[in-house]
Amino acid sequence: MTKEQFVLDLEKIGAIKFGSFTLKSGLTSPFYFDLRDMISFPFILEGIADLLVERIKDMEFDVLTGIPYTALPIASLVASKMQKPLVYMRKEEKAYGTGNNVIGKFVKGAKCLVIDDLITTGASKIETAEKYEKEGIVIKDFVVVIDRSLNGTEELAKDGYKLHSLITLDEIVQLLKSNNLITDEKVREVEEFTASLNKPKTEKVKYINPLTQKLLDKMKEKKSNLVLSLDVTTQKEFFNMLDKVGDEIVMLKTHVDIIDDYDEEFVPKLQEYAKRQNFLIFEDRKFADIGNTVRHQFRSGVYKISDWAEYVTVHMVAGELILKGLFEGLENRAGFVLARMSSKGNLLNETYTRKCFEAAKKNPQWVAGFIGHGNSVEDIKRFKAKFPGSELLMMPGVKKEKGSDAMGQQYITIEEAVGGGADCIIVGRGILKADDPSKEAKLYRERAWKAYKERV
Repeated sequence: MTKEQFVLDLEKIGAIKFGSFTLKSGLTSPFYFDLRDMISFPFILEGIADLLVERIKDMEFDVLTGIPYTALPIASLVASKMQKPLVYMRKEEKAYGTGNNVIGKFVKGAKCLVIDDLITTGASKIETAEKYEKEGIVIKDFVVVIDRSLNGTEELAKDGYKLHSLITLDEIVQLLKSNNLITDEKVREVEEFTASLNKPKTEKVKYINPLTQKLLDKMKEKKSNLVLSLDVTTQKEFFNMLDKVGDEIVMLKTHVDIIDDYDEEFVPKLQEYAKRQNFLIFEDRKFADIGNTVRHQFRSGVYKISDWAEYVTVHMVAGELILKGLFEGLENRAGFVLARMSSKGNLLNETYTRKCFEAAKKNPQWVAGFIGHGNSVEDIKRFKAKFPGSELLMMPGVKKEKGSDAMGQQYITIEEAVGGGADCIIVGRGILKADDPSKEAKLYRERAWKAYKERV
């Protein structure tokens, strides 16, 4: 099979599509290559495997892998033809048996060649490499069937990886055009989209949630992006701590249901502190039930949270209608959707995170931002780049030094968090347990605000 025949066969089976498609990177593309159906056409699968074997026959590697799901059958066939061991990474963590994340036999330090169907940006490839490297497998080279990126080679090279491809987007467009299978208008759409990948990012949407703007305004006013997680169990401890640190924070995160001596005086006193010390209130209730139930939990009961908390936390396990249940009919109230967690072994996977983004995109009037953690500056950048609009990123698990605790909480530094894209950092024990909480809160605020100003 030649490259030209491969492209014509893809077009014939409907694998080359035009329209509006959301990519894994979060970008919206006017075209899409869907190679998944190749498995139903053995002559195409066989042909592309032969082309790949020819492309990589002189490369040095110990094992071969394909990124699930599209590239895995291709990689399996290539491995068989080359008599090379195949390994692959589970897409979802296994909860039974051996619990191994990588399937197949390999030795630590093995050099692995990664095959994938295509590349638009290098982000997902780098994420793949990081996962394999955690398992002791060395990644240096990626081979893609289609390179639809503008500068994927350069992007991967910055992180020490080399990109190889069978065919580029430009070659595909030219082949389709020469065979009268694409209009000049579609050619222009493809070229304009590809060129846009290298343009400076602008605001994704004109709409900005009023509660998002309110927090941004408060941050500028107080010159602070520090959120205090005030997890204490008595009112005395609670307000004594606010006396010490309230002037340093832009927002207070509460867990009202852990206050042992909660009474009807607590909320008015909290509101008085918020007004005097000029901070916003964020109740970390983590709503996660059906719409009717969360509506009662938010607006009724002992705490009547909607009366005093401008922001609350929302899990999306119940689906996007939870947002309607919480916020419909209310003004000056919004949620932070929990899209990632900082605790080791948490169950929030990439699919869940993407569903959070989809729900926010459909309901921007009720989502002020996302809560999420990252393990490095680049990881945070990739995470935030997928936000659907102008939402803010609130990041827990931030301390002066990197590390973890005995309960599985993972920490990154202030500068890493904010430099990667966190708009506000959430700090609890780092301040509460300090010998001088006032001094410590000031230090966190100054370092976080300095990093924020440098980034924006």
